[in-house]
Amino acid sequence: MLIFTQLKPPNRDAAVTFTLALTAEERTRSRHRFETEDGKVVFLHLPRGTVLHDGDILQEETHSSSIRITAKPELVLTAFAQTPLLLLRAAYHLGNRHVPVEITPTYLRLSSDSVLHTMLEQLGLEVKEEILPFQPELGAYGQHHHAH
Repeated sequence: MLIFTQLKPPNRDAAVTFTLALTAEERTRSRHRFETEDGKVVFLHLPRGTVLHDGDILQEETHSSSIRITAKPELVLTAFAQTPLLLLRAAYHLGNRHVPVEITPTYLRLSSDSVLHTMLEQLGLEVKEEILPFQPELGAYGQHHHAH
């Protein structure tokens, strides 16, 4: 089993031994056992509270291997609004429910949930269910080890 203990910043040109696709929720697990698509067992032993991002690189404790983290596509809701104010109102209501949300100027994205789907439609947003990488905001007190 490979044990990854060091977080390196994203570097598209860095040579890596393999990649590990993780969901948004899995990227919040700093100490966990995972299995790669080709069956390799890896263990993350990172400082508690570490949140991984798409493109992050992890170094194995003996420096013999490195792994690139990728955002695994997952079932999400993407909500679009006719006006910026409507998008802001939806973000407010989702935040009031402590829902992890990916926020952009043109859409909000969250994990698929039928109750929230209905709420967003009742607020007047167009909601699409999709399978895409999900990269929610970390929150005001989240770990910010580098900018994205």
